[in-house]
Amino acid sequence: MGGHNSVQFSGIPQGRGPHAVGCTDFMSGPNIQGSFFRLYYPSAEVGDYEEPLWIPRKEYYLGLADTLKLNRFVVNFFLCYYFGSVKSPARWNAPFKPGEKYPLIIFSHGLGAFRTLYSAICIDLASQGFVVAAVEHRDRSASATYYLQERSPSDPSLEEVWLYNKILKPGEDEFPLRVQQVNQRAEESLRALDIILDFNAGKRTANLLPSDFDWSLLKESIDVQRIAAVGHSFGAATAIKSLGRDSRFRCGVALDAWMFPLKDEIFSNIHQPVLFVNSEKFHWVNNILIMKKMDSTSVERKMITIKGAVHQSFPDFTFLTGNVLGNLFKLKGEINPYVGMDIINHVTLAFLQRHLDLQKDFNQWDDLIDGKGEFLMPGTNLDLPPAETPQ
Repeated sequence: MGGHNSVQFSGIPQGRGPHAVGCTDFMSGPNIQGSFFRLYYPSAEVGDYEEPLWIPRKEYYLGLADTLKLNRFVVNFFLCYYFGSVKSPARWNAPFKPGEKYPLIIFSHGLGAFRTLYSAICIDLASQGFVVAAVEHRDRSASATYYLQERSPSDPSLEEVWLYNKILKPGEDEFPLRVQQVNQRAEESLRALDIILDFNAGKRTANLLPSDFDWSLLKESIDVQRIAAVGHSFGAATAIKSLGRDSRFRCGVALDAWMFPLKDEIFSNIHQPVLFVNSEKFHWVNNILIMKKMDSTSVERKMITIKGAVHQSFPDFTFLTGNVLGNLFKLKGEINPYVGMDIINHVTLAFLQRHLDLQKDFNQWDDLIDGKGEFLMPGTNLDLPPAETPQ
């Protein structure tokens, strides 16, 4: 399992790009219809800023316990001991670095996750010159989240209202819930996009959270022609749904997509390029066949598989567990987690450069888009029915 110190020693990787990375939280409202996201961004390098706790509140531990269907007290004690002092390698509330227009990514988390659990991906993208908004969804698919509301008509002070992952009852039909959730998730992604573009246009939306971050520095700092949707698992389905809702998204990257919420989707209204980055161990034939419905001769749709990767090779937990614990909870695959994350980030950057027309050097990883590499294969590792096999 490894001791507490070994957890700290492994750690979430720093961004590999040329920019220092800052992060801050934003919540609009008050009420559940507001927006909640963590913003990762290129930051000015001046000043000394603390790194934020990776899991920011104890309520998230309780939500993870519920999601895992384990005892709250035991899980809270265990997770606090192992992960309570783990920090994300970004500068909390560091000043935004103005002076250029950055492409924008709206990132959507998976089922049972929340806004901080994909910091390795988000921080690396921000270090390469992207602004990344990691939305925390309020559709009761997050392990835990909260919003602020007025206590009463006579007391306008704000109180927290916590929402936990909705656990299906035995025999309950899952599909209607997931359809409702993916629609709400797409709406929340677009709401975050609108808020950031308002800041870019010089319009202010009040942040209900205490913060010294100067949002006015975002004015004229977002490249409104270079916006992408990225997500993992349920978040990948959310990213795809968002593409169909809003043409401001130029392309999408679907990381180990859980396509079940989209099984009845008509994909003809999605015209943007999409990259599917799959792990070897997560998928089943029907999930891949729904992805294959998006095949197109007019726009690039790519699928690659990372050999030895598992579904949890994408969130940060893969870096923070020893081999015994990692294998027990399938948080680690056979591939080294740092090698796997490099592939995930590099292929994402290459695809974004190609379809956002970026003048960067990310095309050095173009071969990854075609599934070329020691730990990659094009398409899927699954045997598909003959009629569905790509030509």
